[in-house]
Amino acid sequence: MNTWKSIALALLVPVSAGSPFAQAAEPPGAEVRTTSDGYHLHAGPAASPELTAAIAKADHDLFAVVFDTCNVDALKAMVTEDFEFFHDKGGYTDHSGAHFVDDIRKLCERQRAGTDFRARRELVEGSLAVYPIDHYGAVETGEHRFWKLTPGKPDELTESGRFLHIWKREGDHWRIARVVSYDHQLAR
Repeated sequence: MNTWKSIALALLVPVSAGSPFAQAAEPPGAEVRTTSDGYHLHAGPAASPELTAAIAKADHDLFAVVFDTCNVDALKAMVTEDFEFFHDKGGYTDHSGAHFVDDIRKLCERQRAGTDFRARRELVEGSLAVYPIDHYGAVETGEHRFWKLTPGKPDELTESGRFLHIWKREGDHWRIARVVSYDHQLAR
């Protein structure tokens, strides 16, 4: 059996005490159950209030840099080098974080030239959810809205969408590694 088939089969088999997958320590406070035939199951860790606050701040800071200030120098420190972007309207982008930063720089230049409109992003209140990824970082999900900004006019809602972000923790710093942006709907 090839390696990938072995891995796939192992992932389908419940983790028992004797399994190599059971060697990792259970997360502190995780719910643990034993099935009637002796398999040990445990839930993933829950997000602490501190983790949720840290990810909410990282999310806010990321979108402020992209939409509010166009500060590409600050953006460089916020994305991983192996950054990937999956977008229902724009497709899959498998380039580096540096390439993504350059794309945002070009967008900001088009906005300054008046070729593209400036926009703001609004996180839908109550939609943010955070889930820890042991030994890596966190998953963030939610919904957001985008508004067209025109000087002298009220902000105009253009669309809404959903997102899934994977954040990598490096010391006390959070960097975005993956973005999945989907279910974009035009405003009515």
